[in-house]
Amino acid sequence: MSQNITQLFNIQYPIVQGGMIWVSGYKLASEVSNAGGLGLIGAGSMYPEVLREHIQKCKKATDKPFGVNVPMLYPAIEKIMDIIVEEGVKIVFTSAGNPKIWTPFLKEKGITVVHVVSSVKFALKAEVAGVDAVVCEGFEAGGHNGREETTTFTLIPMVKEQVKIPVIAAGGIATGRGMLAAMVLGANGVQVGSRFAATQESSAHANFKQAIINTQEGDTQLTLKELAPVRLIKNQFFNEVQELYQQYPTKEELKELLGRARAKKGMFEGDLENGELEIGQVSGLIHNIPTAKEVVAEMVAEYNAVKASF
Repeated sequence: MSQNITQLFNIQYPIVQGGMIWVSGYKLASEVSNAGGLGLIGAGSMYPEVLREHIQKCKKATDKPFGVNVPMLYPAIEKIMDIIVEEGVKIVFTSAGNPKIWTPFLKEKGITVVHVVSSVKFALKAEVAGVDAVVCEGFEAGGHNGREETTTFTLIPMVKEQVKIPVIAAGGIATGRGMLAAMVLGANGVQVGSRFAATQESSAHANFKQAIINTQEGDTQLTLKELAPVRLIKNQFFNEVQELYQQYPTKEELKELLGRARAKKGMFEGDLENGELEIGQVSGLIHNIPTAKEVVAEMVAEYNAVKASF
């Protein structure tokens, strides 16, 4: 397995848990870290003081490294960054914004910085900004995605060809076989979201976890590109979005339909019809709700077994 990522984060396995909104609280992050991967707290759905509480609880639940994922479009970003520094967080993953804005600040505080990108162009910009690694996320991934619709296994070798910093593959990876395939294409590690969303420690609502298990090939689609591209399970809300598209809506009309707290309604409160259900295409391979520790162990065992078979 890759030494770059394990050494960079001081972890046993090059497996990073996605910092997903409404899903990645301290329980999930600490369990993944305790299992030998890197757990991430998802700050995108947390008020600043709620994030502080999760960081403090995570420090009590694990003595292993963990990090925080921060969407840089967050309205209280300054407060979030101050809390991260005050609480002594050593690893930060940034996304949805320009890495030049916060990378110098975080690096000055001795924090390892990783930025999530969806293209070669943005990977190069992140490297110039001084990040320690990039997460290259293909459009198979759940949640918010790049507009280019570049697949993970196309994106990884193209980015690897251009940058010198470690590359973490994300999007469509939920098994040891998927991890090995990403490594063969040049990834130094993998970030896994959807598989960890359907675990016992995930803070997602039980209804959403069951919806992930029920999702099959073709049941998700990337939409709302005019606002922020997002992959959703096809439900009543998704159908309403598609019906509105038939009328050639303005951005304002799309925003009005989206409303507020739509993701919370679906993933955290369990409204499977009116909520926004963000999950990746790989959900078709997810059939149970194990512990996060079991997910890590199964991925590592399958990775080693398949690799040894060649």
